[in-house]
Amino acid sequence: MAKSKTEFDYDLFVIGGGSGGVRAARVAAGEHGARVALAEEDRYGGTCVIRGCVPKKLMVFASGYADVVDEAKCYGWDLKAGPFDWHSFRGRLHEELDRLEGVYRKLLRGSGVHTYDQRARLKDAHTVELADGETFTAKHILIASGGRPVRPELTNAELGIVSDDIFSLEQLPKSMLIIGGGYIACEFACIMNGLGVEVTQYYRGAQILRGFDEEARGLVAESMRENGIDLHVGTNIVEMGPAGEDHLGTSQIGSDAAMGALQKSADSAADPGSVKERGPIWVKSTNGGEKVFDVVFFATGRAPNSDDLGLADLGVSLGRNGAIEVDEYSQTGVPSIYAIGDVTDRVNLTPVAIREGMSFVETVFAGNPTPVDHELIPSAIFTQPEMGTVGLSEEEAREQEEVEIYATSFRPMQSAFAEKSDRVLMKLVVSKETRVVLGCHIVAPHAGELIQMAGIAVKAKLTKEQFDATCAVHPTMSEELVTMRSPVRTA
Repeated sequence: MAKSKTEFDYDLFVIGGGSGGVRAARVAAGEHGARVALAEEDRYGGTCVIRGCVPKKLMVFASGYADVVDEAKCYGWDLKAGPFDWHSFRGRLHEELDRLEGVYRKLLRGSGVHTYDQRARLKDAHTVELADGETFTAKHILIASGGRPVRPELTNAELGIVSDDIFSLEQLPKSMLIIGGGYIACEFACIMNGLGVEVTQYYRGAQILRGFDEEARGLVAESMRENGIDLHVGTNIVEMGPAGEDHLGTSQIGSDAAMGALQKSADSAADPGSVKERGPIWVKSTNGGEKVFDVVFFATGRAPNSDDLGLADLGVSLGRNGAIEVDEYSQTGVPSIYAIGDVTDRVNLTPVAIREGMSFVETVFAGNPTPVDHELIPSAIFTQPEMGTVGLSEEEAREQEEVEIYATSFRPMQSAFAEKSDRVLMKLVVSKETRVVLGCHIVAPHAGELIQMAGIAVKAKLTKEQFDATCAVHPTMSEELVTMRSPVRTA
């Protein structure tokens, strides 16, 4: 006999212990008194905390110290440079990730959420089955299973690593080839370059960071090259394999280190949790070049973790890439099943997943239908220098209306005094008709911090004149956002 609605084991069962799933689970339980369970097959914290933005940002910080000694000399300090200790840093990095995972577990316990450390899948619209065969019923099921990096369909692609693997390298390679031109590829190119690795980057497109403002991404690419990254656009990998002595004899990158050093890293794509030893890798590119690298890093895309969840059998629609299709309330075609975060492939950012989770709770448990707001989301790319962006790019804006462009590029005071060539960009895209600031783009140190504040103004749809009415903070880089009086062009 089927259970009635009052006989469910839980009011909510969440599949996935990342930022979005954990937030939804603990708010539903802690603030609304719901009976909530959550299943996670790997580590609590998800991509962001364990395999993404948190460890990556710590590596950004580590790589940023490379130029400190030379710059400090210009400011009167006599500092001594020393080698970067990957093993020491990696140890502290993983200690921090362990601490953060513990925080996530504690938050769930404190909210009264029951947790199951194993994989879960849907048996029917109200039933979840765990890997050990135990089943639970729930009035509502929320899928927050995230996404994963993917390798290209290329022979010997398993010899390369993906973003999940990079934090567990046994030793820092001497040379690395990064395949891809998105923000993950560019961030890690800058990180590894800052840590002293010889970095080569191939991207098949005409310019890196496709989809971002053309002028801003052009400055990032220029800065990456000036900082020593061997960036090749219009270039892709066509063949790869284990390097032999014949390859090393003609290689421009191969070295004794490439012959001797083996890395161990988790091959998450082919066999999650397994460890493979990798030696130097020979690569042939579309431009005809052949080189040997210690490590090949694929940053060529991600896929939603929707496989083997039992969704198709229940009539839950999936997109071509496996993304779970949902409406503005994160509800699937099956009324009891919802999905948030990267598994829906809407806007794949941690704060967005958290907001989607909060909107879900507000809709389902607070009785206040709340659609997810995906408009005017600020974001940052942690290259060196960073890029911060919110709203429309110049190219997007001029396709829909006439716009005025206010922009300035200059050497900031700190860099100029230290006789460094680094340049920054401050840019506003303004509607000619309404005067509303449609987009803001910053390429500068700490651009991520700056764009958060600018994002408030753009989200509020402030006009250029309201920006101008704000008094500048001097001397700062960001004061240019409120002192640019004349447009550099109209489009």
